[in-house]
Amino acid sequence: MALDPAVTAEIIEEDLLRAHVYRLLAKLLRASPDKDTLHSISQLNGDDSELGQALATLAKVAGKVTAEQTAEEYQNLFIGVGRGELLPYGSYYLTGFLNEKPLAKLRKDMAAIGIERRDAVCEPEDHIAALCEMMAGLITGEYGEPLALAEQKRFYGTHVEPWAAHFFTDLEGARSSKLYGAIGSIGKAFMDIETSAFRMLEQ
Repeated sequence: MALDPAVTAEIIEEDLLRAHVYRLLAKLLRASPDKDTLHSISQLNGDDSELGQALATLAKVAGKVTAEQTAEEYQNLFIGVGRGELLPYGSYYLTGFLNEKPLAKLRKDMAAIGIERRDAVCEPEDHIAALCEMMAGLITGEYGEPLALAEQKRFYGTHVEPWAAHFFTDLEGARSSKLYGAIGSIGKAFMDIETSAFRMLEQ
């Protein structure tokens, strides 16, 4: 969905950067990157922060691997024979089973906000890529008006914070992770930033 330039202009730069990180994570966790995507992320720059260093590491690794290698890595991590090394779903991380109460609660909150599942998507809505896409959309107003930080915090605190950092830590250290180890580092650092920032709203 194309963003309304008038709406985008009203979103502060910090929030646009947050949305960009969420979209990057969503894109890389939805499917393995193709050649063009690898080239694009190999051009990323990072600063001295934990997140910046993780982005720099991702760029370095992306410049050394092929799309075929990352496709195999993605297969081993998330698909496998029967199942992959990791199951990137909120219900699984929170209950040990797929399609449980956390997914039902997410669907209820999605309906209240006006988020509809895309017909082409076969994964349950509590897939980490889907949740990153949703967070980006809440920030930029893809489901109507951009949500206030307090509403973003409620959604994040209910559906992302309880398990995403754990998932990204697992991804960072997974046996099959190479490029995705760096993606795990980015996700873990970014979740720490988001969690800390949202907690500041309580003060």
